[in-house]
Amino acid sequence: MQQTNAPRIKTTVVGSYPVPDWLAALPSEQALIDATRVVIHTQEQAGVDLVCDGELSRFDVNHPETNGMIEYFVRPMTGIRTAMRFDELVAYRAQRGMGFRARPPAVVEGPIGPGTLDLPQACARAKSVATRPFKFTLTGPHMLAKTLVDHHYGKLPELALALGDALAEQVRHIDADVVQVDEANLPGSPDEWPWAAESINRVLRAVKRVPAVHLCFGNYGGQSIQQGTWGKLIDYLNALTVDHVVMETAHRPAHELEVFRGLRPDIGLGLGVIDIKSTQIESADLVARSIERATKVLGPERVRYVHPDCGFWMLKRSIADGKIRALVLGRDQYEGRS
Repeated sequence: MQQTNAPRIKTTVVGSYPVPDWLAALPSEQALIDATRVVIHTQEQAGVDLVCDGELSRFDVNHPETNGMIEYFVRPMTGIRTAMRFDELVAYRAQRGMGFRARPPAVVEGPIGPGTLDLPQACARAKSVATRPFKFTLTGPHMLAKTLVDHHYGKLPELALALGDALAEQVRHIDADVVQVDEANLPGSPDEWPWAAESINRVLRAVKRVPAVHLCFGNYGGQSIQQGTWGKLIDYLNALTVDHVVMETAHRPAHELEVFRGLRPDIGLGLGVIDIKSTQIESADLVARSIERATKVLGPERVRYVHPDCGFWMLKRSIADGKIRALVLGRDQYEGRS
């Protein structure tokens, strides 16, 4: 018999969801709202505690390698040029760490500002169809800075700080239960953590309610892009002005869990228990055992959230939906709720 008390460990998703074929075929404002309703209802029906909109408004069919997650944020900003010269393309393709992209999303030619970006409206549109606590996600300033061609600031940290300020101006007006900032490039460049932390903290401090950060090693076509370990980023995590972190751990070596013993006690740990780089749907038993293993290593009260490693955008909807159901069933099995 299902218990009625609130779960100690909450379930959530990281962000993206497979774009429904009918939305991609004939996009419109109403179709986007309808698709968002489907995505949120799928999570709510499965029992997810903290739901997300699937990031459907960001999908760009012309940028399948990053699901449009970069272009959506930077192209509306002021100080940005989207037309690329050939010499800029050649220089960009020679950069370390940009092999997963053939073209930069934009060129920075002047001071960065929010421009016509309107994240509060995107949040309000999605939250209006949710009946459970709602999380809004955005890409972080480190990731955005690393993908841009910069002709104005001259130094990556300065560009990241400017992006952080522009995003913070948006975030101040976002009405969501949780705002999650995503950084998928930093794990491959851990030495950049001091300025990465400074830039993301400008965004996190602007969050009205609960700030969160998601880190992973990339999720492009089901592949990891960044190489590294979580051990090199514990100082970064501890420098964050954040309620909890949402970490890729299912696709990582099991021994890496020990790293999170060094996480500040006041920062909640989000544990990845669903491998989004695999098309196999996890069993509830596997999810429960993953939670049990982590609590044995880190302590019974350390894990605050369980979730997929990253977004679902590159999977088929049937697989994503099965993994969402397994996430909740596994948490419930671990807590003896079913």
